[in-house]
Amino acid sequence: MYYDILYAEGVTVDFDGFRALDQVNLIVRKGELRFLIGPNGAGKTTLLDVICGKVKPIEGRVQFANEIDLLAHDQHAIARLGISRKFQAPSVFDSLTVHQNMALAAEVPSGFLAAAFHREGGAARRRIDEVLDMVGLAGRRGEVAGALAHGEKQWLELSMAIVQDPELLLVDEPVAGMTAGERERTGAILEAIARERSVVVVEHDMQFVSRFSSTVTVLHAGRVICEGDFATIKQDPTVIDVYLGREPGDGNEPGDGNAA
Repeated sequence: MYYDILYAEGVTVDFDGFRALDQVNLIVRKGELRFLIGPNGAGKTTLLDVICGKVKPIEGRVQFANEIDLLAHDQHAIARLGISRKFQAPSVFDSLTVHQNMALAAEVPSGFLAAAFHREGGAARRRIDEVLDMVGLAGRRGEVAGALAHGEKQWLELSMAIVQDPELLLVDEPVAGMTAGERERTGAILEAIARERSVVVVEHDMQFVSRFSSTVTVLHAGRVICEGDFATIKQDPTVIDVYLGREPGDGNEPGDGNAA
């Protein structure tokens, strides 16, 4: 069944006279992997802040799952409704094992830490194992998270968000600092996640965006200036001028945009 998991219309955010978002419209379908790109200060992170309830707009509306008014809820309520967010920097507990981090994220069950891990139910353990297997960390479930490489910590944090079973996952620059192999693995993980839920990704790595995006929304100065597949947006003159840039010696083709 296809429907709009997220519908934002006319969203305007003002910070003491600065329009961080100006009449932004965004529709994300259920099961979609959507990328948000644009120069620094374009409003990408602010838009995620609005969706998760961290920032309230002065105008507009934001609906979740066709009927829920997100602007009427705070951050904690929005998280319980089924929206999770992964920030750029990993925030795992380095002294705990991979599995223990997952158990805490799944909130199984509350109480003293050691007792919680002993009382964890079979269904929760199976779900944790399924998610760790999907991201390639099943074999490292007993290792402390601090021993993981940078990319592996990012995959663990993605797993911690997924195990909460959100309908919409917001991800901020997931491949920053990764090797080429890690970026490819991360893209495959995001594609796998999007088969079961919707994913919105803020990213600056244009090679990554071109490889894994289906629909790209481009923001500049708080406004949506272009939307479509990567082949479409990379040829848009405004997108080229404000973000992607042009190849040396060529007045038409955009560069990789990584300097933005």
